[in-house]
Amino acid sequence: MLQLGTFQFSKLQLEDIDNESVLTALGPKNQGEETCLFHRDVATGVQYLAILHRVIKEGLGQKKGLPVVRFADGEYAFYRYSLNCNGLYQQAESVAAIKRAMPAHIEALQIVARSGMLAPLIFPGNSQQEKRGFFSFWRKTEMDSSAVRFIDFLFSQGIKLNKDNYVPFYVVYAYLTSEQFARLVDNKKVCLITSEYRVDSCKQWFARFYSHPSLIFIDIPDAYVATRWSSIRENVLNRVPGEAELCLVGAGVGALLVCVDMARHFSIPAIDAGHILNMMNDRQDKSKGPRLYTIRKSP
Repeated sequence: MLQLGTFQFSKLQLEDIDNESVLTALGPKNQGEETCLFHRDVATGVQYLAILHRVIKEGLGQKKGLPVVRFADGEYAFYRYSLNCNGLYQQAESVAAIKRAMPAHIEALQIVARSGMLAPLIFPGNSQQEKRGFFSFWRKTEMDSSAVRFIDFLFSQGIKLNKDNYVPFYVVYAYLTSEQFARLVDNKKVCLITSEYRVDSCKQWFARFYSHPSLIFIDIPDAYVATRWSSIRENVLNRVPGEAELCLVGAGVGALLVCVDMARHFSIPAIDAGHILNMMNDRQDKSKGPRLYTIRKSP
């Protein structure tokens, strides 16, 4: 994609975002993630935010099934059939469980590529092509080609990133923490699907922007949604009121399946919110600290 010029690496710059405090907490090694994959027709991070806002606004207004799903290290490991997907949360019980769940994940990925937005974490540090040669053995442990292998996996399933189905990983974080998003869902019925919720904290999260959505809380297990979704799917969907207008999902690698089914079943935008739901619940500790593009500069 880079060689053809369809995509290029560019720094994701958003003036009101305070990444300095996050980098102070996480360490400077994360600074490289500020350089994201951009489609050649998108010049700035602000433009990507506008694209995501427009797509979600249209999904709300037109009652369109719109899954928006992020992918990073956990997903990259899962789609390599690796139990390294088990990081902060337990995603898979065994390699056999991943293999059993994989057909459902592949179908869901294809649906998102056609009707939603894929938001993989792709930056120069995880996009290094493996080189073969005399010294490749010694360099192998230093190279991170996880994003390349994820793109290869998508390609093997007939999925290609393009301007219409791709948005950078951190643009989703920046949008969900923005006043623009909070104002969009004001007075809307918003469903939060996650393993833990604090009603007052979530209401206060939106109220700081004078936004007052009607929040609907649906709890799910805190582990193995990625491999057990088929066994809990009907129970979860049956608890979602039909008037729900937008859904935020926190389910780890399983967020793909939850978002796709929510979007299709209720014809609404369903967004993989992950860490943002921890922020809404005042539980950043569950994410082991802050994340890039989630903190706003003080006025």
